[in-house]
This record gives sequence, C-alpha cells and structure tokens, in this order.
Amino acid sequence: MRIVVNHIPHELPALSKVSDLLQLIAAKPPYAVAVNLQFIPRTQHAHHLLAENDQVEVIAPVTGG
Repeated sequence: MRIVVNHIPHELPALSKVSDLLQLIAAKPPYAVAVNLQFIPRTQHAHHLLAENDQVEVIAPVTGG
C-alpha cells in the first residue's frame, strides 16, 4: 500500500503499523509521529494500523533559542 511520509511516497505491505514504517525509514529517536494530522503516542506505534494513502509526518524536536 502507498503511504506518504514527510511528503515522500513509500510502499508498505498491507496491515503495516506505524512501528513498521519507522523501521522502514530508519527513524532515529527522538521524534513525534502524526497520521493524517493526528498525533500517535509512542505507546501506540506498534498497534496503530496504517491505511492506503495515509499522510504521515515524522517530526524531530527542535531546540535552541
């Protein structure tokens, strides 16, 4: 299935979860994840199923001042 991550399309198997996607893109913590503009808590990454054409944002925190 097609998932768009940070505006870049990726192909994943059906029934993939957020944790599968994070492995695919080799995301390194810390980060926050939103699926279709809804925040997904880290405790739900292994349970939240993705769907065809979901829009996912993986966001790293910004520090400084």
